[in-house]
Amino acid sequence: MISIMGHLRRFGLQALVMMLLLAGCAGVDSNTRDNSSGLPPILTQDELVRPYIRLGRIQITREVFTTDALIKTDIYDWGTAALRREAAKMGADAVIFPEVNGANTTTGLLPSTEFRATGVAIKFK
Repeated sequence: MISIMGHLRRFGLQALVMMLLLAGCAGVDSNTRDNSSGLPPILTQDELVRPYIRLGRIQITREVFTTDALIKTDIYDWGTAALRREAAKMGADAVIFPEVNGANTTTGLLPSTEFRATGVAIKFK
């Protein structure tokens, strides 16, 4: 009986460690790093190790009325996905300097929020 309990503790600890390792991998932002969609990734300055040329600045605007309010993470996801799609149309290898922000505006009588996503499309040399 004691040897069975010892085996269960040892395997239980191994299973716990394995679960924690796998859960740590789930923290990676798949929206910007996942290249299975064929879209250019969004890179940070630390990830730029090769020389590149700037293809152009991308700016996308979206107006959302208060009845269609979105939460902050939805806006960031929308902005990064839109930047990646536009960069792909330009033939870019990546997007750098992404910014996604919003500002409240009033169009006529309806209050709305204008969201803007900007970034720079680059091509590696």
